[in-house]
Formats: sequence, C-alpha cells, structure tokens
Amino acid sequence: MQPGETEAPIQGGKGLVALTGATGFIGGVLAEWLVRSGWRVRALVRSLPRARFLHPLGAELIQGDLADSEALHSLLVGVKAVVHCAGAVRGIDFADFARVNVAGTECIAALAARMDPPPLFVALSSLAAREPHLSPYAASKREGEAVLERFSDAMPVTILRPPAVYGPGDREMLPLLLLMMRGIAPVLGSPQARFSMLYVDDLSSAIERCLVAGDVGRGVLALHDGRVGGYTWDAVVEIATRVRGKPIRRLVVPRGLLNALAAISRRWGSLTGTPPMLTPGKVRELTHPDWVCDNTEASRALAWAPQVEFAEGLRRTLAHHRALKRSTRS
Repeated sequence: MQPGETEAPIQGGKGLVALTGATGFIGGVLAEWLVRSGWRVRALVRSLPRARFLHPLGAELIQGDLADSEALHSLLVGVKAVVHCAGAVRGIDFADFARVNVAGTECIAALAARMDPPPLFVALSSLAAREPHLSPYAASKREGEAVLERFSDAMPVTILRPPAVYGPGDREMLPLLLLMMRGIAPVLGSPQARFSMLYVDDLSSAIERCLVAGDVGRGVLALHDGRVGGYTWDAVVEIATRVRGKPIRRLVVPRGLLNALAAISRRWGSLTGTPPMLTPGKVRELTHPDWVCDNTEASRALAWAPQVEFAEGLRRTLAHHRALKRSTRS
C-alpha cells in the first residue's frame, strides 16, 4: 500500500483493545496491524489532529494522557486487552523519563487491575531495561517493568523487550540507513559489538500473538528477527552493500566524539527546554558491546516466528521512504 492510501478497515470480532502510544512509530503501525487482524482499537492520544491518520482505521480516540485518570477510565472500560506502547525516549535525567515510563505506567496498570474483569495487559519495554545502569532511559524502563510485575497477581501481564526496532515510519534509524545507501556506514562503538534487530511488522505480529495467546505466564519476553547471535557492524555493512549494489565505506565514530556531541546536545536541551536524543547515557547505550537477545521463549510461548531479517527489512524501509518522497512531490 502506498503512502496516503487506505483500505476499508475490517470490522473484526476478536475484541476491543486499548492502545497507548498510537501516534508514535510503533504504535501507529501496530494500530493498523491490529485492525487488519480483526481487533477493534481504542487509542489514548494527546493530540486529536496528530491522530487523524487513525480515523480511516475506525479507531476510537480518547483524548488525554497517562496522568489523566478520567481519560484512562474511558480508555479501559470494556476492553479485552491493553497494549501499552507509550514511552518517553528523549530526556536528560531519570525524572524526564520516569514521568511516562514509570509513573504513567503505574497509573494505567493500577486502573486496569481494578477493572472487572481485569484485561490482559501487554507492555512494550525495551532491551535497554536489561542494562539499567547504562542510562536514565534504561533505568526507567526497568523500573516500569518492576511496576508491572507488582500488578501481575491482579491481572495477566506480558512484558516484551524488543531490541532496535526499524521499518517504514521510523525516524531514529532512517538517517543511518539512508547514509549507508549513500555509501557511508558510521560504526558506533566497537566494530566487534553485536546487536539484535527487529522489523516493526514482526513486532506488531508478536504483540497480536500475545492478545491471541492470552495469559502466557512468562513475565518478560525478549524478541528479535530470528538471526541467532545478532549482527555485527561488518554483517550490517555487508547486507547493506548487497542492497545498495555498490561498496559502502565504514567510518568508525570515536567514542570521544560521541561524548562531545552528547554534551553539546544535553546543554542545548537544557537551554531550550527541548528533550535531547543524544545524551551521555545514550552514548553508553550505543557503544554497549552486547545487545544480543534470545527469542526462543517468546517463540514458544506465543507460537510466533519473525518473518523479516535485515536485508528484506532494509529494502522495505527504503521503498517506503522513496514512495513517501514521491507522494509529497505530487
């Protein structure tokens, strides 16, 4: 389907799902995936105009945020499941992230646990939660998981830990992918580092499998795209070279340069009140040598298997970007 095109939503009978974070990259893709899979979606959104792309899906929109108990009650009443995708990814200190990733998670989980009957609660965490010492973001995601674990006796809770997620609509990894297609591959951290990745459609299918499976009783489940042992930078560049059809030059970015840029970004964010993306904590995340995970337990518990490895995911992401550029010119 080309950007700007929509299909008639399927009025499915699987049930009603409450969704947070629907206007973000993952949440937007997931909302469409759920509707196409036969679910009805009710989404919590802070801005109705920003969420207008959800209208063709037939999604019900509740205006508010995770601190608005009245909006949360309207979101949750009568739902079969909650998919909590909302999260803060930009900030300077722990408090910047904790307002959403910890306090916001506690607000929606506490209210969901009091519903009769309580819904299935599926939460999107991050592989960063495995290393909470690295950054305020990672610490906030781990604390958010701990909050949910306290409610697991009152309602079925499944926590998903994806690695780096990419695909059409992503704005964080896209600049890196486009730079590789121009012939330069920045290597962040050690060239020997290993990491897992996950295409956004595979993440969406895993979340939908959680809804179908119900209470799997497994707590935290890690996900990846099926590549056992993850990727090295050499592997990523080799795959990107095949997709590009031309050589790609590796450019190792010194950690000192990343730290300097992070210090500038943090200072600028403090002066302007704009949450920065690149911070000292983010540098520690980017240069961590091991972001490989194991999806064996998730595959067994959910009867789920990823379908898209990096080569195909890169092709789809680039094709979507090109189509989007064409549509904005016409």
